[in-house]
Amino acid sequence: MYRFLLSRQWVILTLLGLALIPVMIKLGYWQLHRHEHKVAQNALIAGNLAARPVPVTELTAPGRTVPHHEMWRRVSATGTYDTAHEVVVRQRTAADEQSIGYYVLTPLQLDGGKDVLVNRGWISAGNDLTRFPDVPAAPRGKVTVTGRIMADETTSASGIKNTKGLPPRQVMLINSTEMAKRLPRPVLGGYIEQTAPDPAGGKPELVPEPDHDSIGPHMAYAVQWWLFAAAVPVGWIVLVRRERRDRAEAAAKAAREAEQAEEADEAAEAPGEPDEHGEPESPGRENEPVARTAAITE
Repeated sequence: MYRFLLSRQWVILTLLGLALIPVMIKLGYWQLHRHEHKVAQNALIAGNLAARPVPVTELTAPGRTVPHHEMWRRVSATGTYDTAHEVVVRQRTAADEQSIGYYVLTPLQLDGGKDVLVNRGWISAGNDLTRFPDVPAAPRGKVTVTGRIMADETTSASGIKNTKGLPPRQVMLINSTEMAKRLPRPVLGGYIEQTAPDPAGGKPELVPEPDHDSIGPHMAYAVQWWLFAAAVPVGWIVLVRRERRDRAEAAAKAAREAEQAEEADEAAEAPGEPDEHGEPESPGRENEPVARTAAITE
C-alpha cells in the first residue's frame, strides 16, 4: 500500500523534509534570541537614560574602553572647548534619518589637563565636501555639558570604513585613540553625545536619544519559522495520502478497463443463437440471404 515511499522520489522528499525541520527550528531560536537581546538592550538604554548624571571621569579615563553596560549613561563635564582641534565626522544622518551631513566633534578641556570629546550635534553637509564646513561656534569660556557617554566607534563595531586621505579636519569615526594623536593632552576613552544645554539657534542639531521602545519583528519571525517546521510533517502526510489515493484510483480505473476489455473479448468469441433448422448462426451472417433449392420430381 505504501511501497511507493521506497521510490527514489519519495526517499529524497522525505530526507529533505527531515533536514529542513531542525534548520527551521534553529532559525526560530535565532530570531528568539535576537528578540531577547533587543528587549534587554531597550531595558539597558531606558535604565541608563533615566539614571542621574555623574561626572564623566567616574566612568572613563584615558585609554579606557567604555563597556557596553555603561553606554548611554548620563554624564556631565565642565571645561573649555578647544575649537582649534575641532573636527567634523562625515556621512552622518540627521534626526529625520534621511539628510546626510556631519557631526561636530569638539574636544572639551577639563580641569586637570585632560580632554573629553563632545559630539555637539549634526549640521548639513552643504555643497562642497572638500573643505571644512561652516560650523556653529561653540560656547566660549567655561561650560558644563550633559550628555550620554558612548564607546569609541570602530570599523568592526559600526561597519563604517575608516577612509584615509580625507580633507583636513574631517574624520569618518569618532574614536578617542585616533583623536589623541591630534591633541596635546590625554583624552578620555569614549565620547559624550551632548543633550544639554541646547545650542543657540538650534544648531548643531542635538543627536536624538536611541529608540528603546520598539522590539522589532524578531518574535514574529521566530513563530513563523516554528510554524514552517510544524508544517513540514503535516504537508508530508497530506502528500502521502494524496499519492496513495491517486494510486488507488489509478489501479481501480485500470482494473475496470481490463474487466471491460475482457468482457468485450468474451462477447466476440461466443457462438451465435441456433436458427430454425437447429443450426447455429454464424456471427455476422444474420442478414445474408438463404439459398433454397427446389426439389424436381421426375
